[in-house]
Amino acid sequence: MTGQAALTPHGATPGAAPAPRIAAPTDWRGEAMRRRIARRYAAERRFRLMGLAAVLLSAGFLAFLLVTMVGNGARGFTRTQIALPIDFQRSAILIDPALLTGGNAEQALAGANLPAVIDKAAETAFGENGARMISPAAQTAVRKAIIADPAILTGTATITVPASEGIDVAAKGQGSAANEAAVARLQQAGALSTGLNLRFLTASDGTDPTLVGIWGALKGSLLTMAVTLALSFPVGVFAALYLEEYAPRNRWTDLIEVSINNLAAVPSIIFGLLGLAIFLNLMHLPRSAPLVGGMTLALMTMPVIVIAGRNAIKAVPPSIRDAALGIGASPVQVVFHHVLPLALPGILTGTIIGMARALGETAPLLMIGMRAFVASPPHGVMDPASVLPVQIFLWSDEVGHGFIEKTSAAIIVLLAFLLTMNSIAIYLRNKFEKKW
Repeated sequence: MTGQAALTPHGATPGAAPAPRIAAPTDWRGEAMRRRIARRYAAERRFRLMGLAAVLLSAGFLAFLLVTMVGNGARGFTRTQIALPIDFQRSAILIDPALLTGGNAEQALAGANLPAVIDKAAETAFGENGARMISPAAQTAVRKAIIADPAILTGTATITVPASEGIDVAAKGQGSAANEAAVARLQQAGALSTGLNLRFLTASDGTDPTLVGIWGALKGSLLTMAVTLALSFPVGVFAALYLEEYAPRNRWTDLIEVSINNLAAVPSIIFGLLGLAIFLNLMHLPRSAPLVGGMTLALMTMPVIVIAGRNAIKAVPPSIRDAALGIGASPVQVVFHHVLPLALPGILTGTIIGMARALGETAPLLMIGMRAFVASPPHGVMDPASVLPVQIFLWSDEVGHGFIEKTSAAIIVLLAFLLTMNSIAIYLRNKFEKKW
């Protein structure tokens, strides 16, 4: 009895049934642990579904944006044309056909009464309102036809000319009732057609939506981005190299680092005010020039490149530096032969982000006067110019319906420019990237 009592648990009655087994917190076979694991798996599934829903929602917004822009902008790359019969023999055009055989054909046609000839031919062919159906760009089409074949001045010729804004918009299903009736008459006569608007890709800004083009703003953006890249990239890279490899660690360096981080978050219009105060008012550089625009955007892009460059340089393993120094390389050779090539992909990534931000900026360029009406493409960085975002802003503020589709078409050009620039940068980044 004494041995049996010694084996009996304290507080338990001898001969009674044993107490139920209590599962330990780490018992994977216990019911509580199975419930906890099931809740974890359910939470993981919900998290994955939420992530998938977020990706699908983002893709849906992007698809909606692209479909809307392409649907509205595709009409901006086309124009409505009218087959206009012109009787040059009866129009009494003020030009000597003999002058067209020399090298001064454009000068000879400059003084001709082509607008009156075109208006009279339109009224003869399409009624008293026929002149309103023809775009002012019809003079260019008629001039080119005469230069290509001066023999048409002795007879009648049918020349395809661009339609006016009202006819063009109505032919695309967005015009007034009067213009839609005119379009119906032109279609019934077989004089209406739709063609590719190459002028949109080769012309500059204008007051008539049938005459405007994107080339002036596109060339201005190219020149501005070239100046921005030429200034911000080398300065940003060398600043990152100095701060990461050579600068002493003291309060002045800390102050510079904090300032650079703060500059990367400053609103872009502040840089526009800085460019207005320094480059225009103090240095008296030409207003609305790609040089000033590029210098202003370089100030905005440089902090982003410095931050990305420092992070890329810091990510290079210290063993690379130690190995290069161990085989006799100088500190400068270590930086330019080993550290910089390995950090270049990360630096180019920061450059892509900075240049993409600069390409879409409007506020700083408005502050330095790059919203001027520029009717001809710039020939250099000192000539007046506009840029694509500002051109889109100006066209979106116009009242005419013809500018709506031109705005969407300009957005498509801007997106294509951005994708091309990013593709080149990504190609260079992948080319210089080192695989470990």
